[in-house]
Amino acid sequence: MFLPGAGWEILPPGQARLIPAGSDLIFQVHYQTIGKNARDRSRFGVTFSKSPPKQRIHTIAVGNASFVIPPGDPNYFVRGSFTLFHPVTVLAITPHMHLRGKAFECGVIPQGGEFQSLLRVPRYDRNWQMLYKLSKPVPVDRMSRLHCMAWFDNSANNPWNPDPRAEVRWGDQTRDEMMVGCFEVALPAEVSHTKALYLRPNSQ
Repeated sequence: MFLPGAGWEILPPGQARLIPAGSDLIFQVHYQTIGKNARDRSRFGVTFSKSPPKQRIHTIAVGNASFVIPPGDPNYFVRGSFTLFHPVTVLAITPHMHLRGKAFECGVIPQGGEFQSLLRVPRYDRNWQMLYKLSKPVPVDRMSRLHCMAWFDNSANNPWNPDPRAEVRWGDQTRDEMMVGCFEVALPAEVSHTKALYLRPNSQ
């Protein structure tokens, strides 16, 4: 996910993202109309690892797309979770909302334990959606949950709100909303992220 305020990603030696041979790279770009023609000047570049990596980096998007924000609500709360089926190490987090985003918090809920916060953004600004690198990588056990909480301001007191009278749902347009926390995690390079993160143990 590349957002306002974000820079390019440079991974340290021993870490890399896997792009399997023959893959198609697909980009979803969200444009906002401005009433006149414009030119897309996006560019994409890749630096390849010079040696086999020890860790594979993967992005886990933790979100909730089923919310409905009532008109005028100044503090609407939404949460989302993702259960891990393999241990990971959390390296960084990017929170993502649109114009009604107010605050965001991400963390981990160990199996049978309580929420442990890793990132708090008490004054969210959709103009600067940063990748927050943790000061120390955080190991997380299997069957823990990556957990996100978000608050939205759909009131007239929000100067960015395009329409406080609107009932707001998930959508690609800026006038709609999203709630996603993107966790950058590390896995051993020999582990398939699909099997490790998205398939339950012993599933076919």
